[in-house]
Amino acid sequence: MAKRPVPPSATVKSALTNAILALKAAAIETPRLDAEVLLAHLLRQSRAWLYAHPEYALAPQTARRYQTLLEQRLRHTPVAYLTGEREFFGLPFFVSPAVLIPRPETELLVELALKRIRAGDTVIDVGTGSGCLAVSLAVNSAARIIATDISTAALSIAQKNISRHNVGNQVKLLCANLLTGLSGPVNIIVSNPPYISPATLPTLPATVRQFEPRRALTDGVDGLSAIAGLLRVAPRILKAGGHLLIETGASQGDAALELAQTHCPRAGFEIRRDLAGKDRVLVGRF
Repeated sequence: MAKRPVPPSATVKSALTNAILALKAAAIETPRLDAEVLLAHLLRQSRAWLYAHPEYALAPQTARRYQTLLEQRLRHTPVAYLTGEREFFGLPFFVSPAVLIPRPETELLVELALKRIRAGDTVIDVGTGSGCLAVSLAVNSAARIIATDISTAALSIAQKNISRHNVGNQVKLLCANLLTGLSGPVNIIVSNPPYISPATLPTLPATVRQFEPRRALTDGVDGLSAIAGLLRVAPRILKAGGHLLIETGASQGDAALELAQTHCPRAGFEIRRDLAGKDRVLVGRF
């Protein structure tokens, strides 16, 4: 970044030009998008505003802050952690390094759950992290939701998002490991558990393996132990006719189905694929 610093007298156009070139040189995958998002965040404007006001002069303090953010991005810090926000299911969410960054593929889990939720249902969101699942379900349904996480730091972020979207009357937080200490009966259980195997971690992008919380990424065993744990407990918590929805890895469909048949032989299961045709959600009806 030192070769192309953001000058104190930068305009929107010159700042973006320098930033994009620096990010490209560092082989950052989305240099233009990242440069725009970070500058728009600092200016509290939209990305479209940047291109409508190319000659807008940055205050020296803003230029310095932009330089700092770009240097952090060049070290692969995720943009969402730099801005403190990420959109999910059409809603803005606070994020921090204490929680996974919400991803578009997880929206399928919300869509499938919403199709099954009925008025008055109780839902458990296991491993809530930022609360993106619980809050999205609450905003789009009348369900009562219990959101759990083993991390108190994650629960703090989830509480901020619950307050942000005014769903505190629907969503209650609980510090728990998977379904430990919970009792039923409930209508639906949803979860995006740690499903990456330790052997796979080194193959993940640097933005993920170096910055996102490892405990939320991997079970430390084989990528399937958390899924198996949910399957073992779900039958005693779910009502008859209830549903279990678990996000899985892109190639875990067969293994997840085998676990489901072992632990829940009386339930019916299927794997739903995402828009890319990859295994994404294990869906069971009890």
